[in-house]
Amino acid sequence: MTPVELSRTVLRAVRRAVDGGELSVHVPERAVVTPPGPGGCGDYATTIALRLARPAGQPPQHVARVLREHLMAFDGIRDVVVTGPGFLNISLDDAEAENGSARLVADVLRDGVRYGHVRSTTERGGEGDGPERGRQVRRVVVRCSVEPRGLVVADVVARLLGSQGVDAHVSCGGPVPREWSEVLQVRIGDPKTGVGGAGDAGDVESVVVRPVPVPVPAAGVLALGRDAGRWALLHPAGHDRPRIGPEHLVQRESNPLFRVRYAHARTRALQRNAADLGFGPEPGPARTPLARPLLTALADHPRVLAQAADHHAPDRLARHLVTVADAVLPLLPAVLPIGEEKPSAAHRARLALAEAAGTVLAGGLTLLGIDAPDHL
Repeated sequence: MTPVELSRTVLRAVRRAVDGGELSVHVPERAVVTPPGPGGCGDYATTIALRLARPAGQPPQHVARVLREHLMAFDGIRDVVVTGPGFLNISLDDAEAENGSARLVADVLRDGVRYGHVRSTTERGGEGDGPERGRQVRRVVVRCSVEPRGLVVADVVARLLGSQGVDAHVSCGGPVPREWSEVLQVRIGDPKTGVGGAGDAGDVESVVVRPVPVPVPAAGVLALGRDAGRWALLHPAGHDRPRIGPEHLVQRESNPLFRVRYAHARTRALQRNAADLGFGPEPGPARTPLARPLLTALADHPRVLAQAADHHAPDRLARHLVTVADAVLPLLPAVLPIGEEKPSAAHRARLALAEAAGTVLAGGLTLLGIDAPDHL
């Protein structure tokens, strides 16, 4: 059971509770499932009971207990534990967890670098195969001042909104110096509307981004080049002052950008090496505890993209890519057979998982406007 499938299962449990008269609420269009937080347990957790408690006129713990009984009736769910104020912690059957992991990897490989993007641009989001967003299509102009960090953040916010089905463009308060646009490669729309001048500007929603400006002259950012310069401006939260220095260029573990790009390059190298050995990726049980943190991070990717877009916070995506990189690197030595060992189903599954991680890293870096090289 994938996170999307589990989200639909949670909604079906809510529907059963409403139909049975146990809860008097409007069934939401979407239920967020995430990896369990501190104090949680199981494979996934959801805060749906806390969300429904007020409209139901019931304590969150009561709503959680009602939903737990219905969730336990679904095939593939081994246990549901209520923790804290009303969190539902869901454990899947071992076979279902393995099948869900294989389907998750297959979904990533199918969607490629667009994994986690909203697939439909219809007036209302449907269930489909992609994330269920259920929101109207919007046209947005992202406004910022003429300042390197504001421009880069606005550019990535527009990209993130685009990944969620929003028609978004960037507009700033004046002309952008040519060297900034050449080095940082920020895409600017029409200076008045930000959307190429098409249509009625009154139909366009405005979003203003105001990150803390860089503490050094623009030349300091440009000296880092496009990739390191953009990362230095995007990785810190918008309210934090970015550090602009040579640490973003070093090829060491201490540099998060290097770890992300190195992890991506290593996954691509493994694909080439596996092809030389005569086998390819095939989603399935990876048969190693090293896979669990990575599967959790991959499953969380669509939610991270949605929240980064909703909160206009590219730093959330940047930090998530570091999480994916740190989760895949320990797995990589176990992907290829050793010595005279023959490639097994587990090797093919680990290769597929590593390829999925590389795909997510490439897609995330692309949204940040940063190159994802196959060789480092």
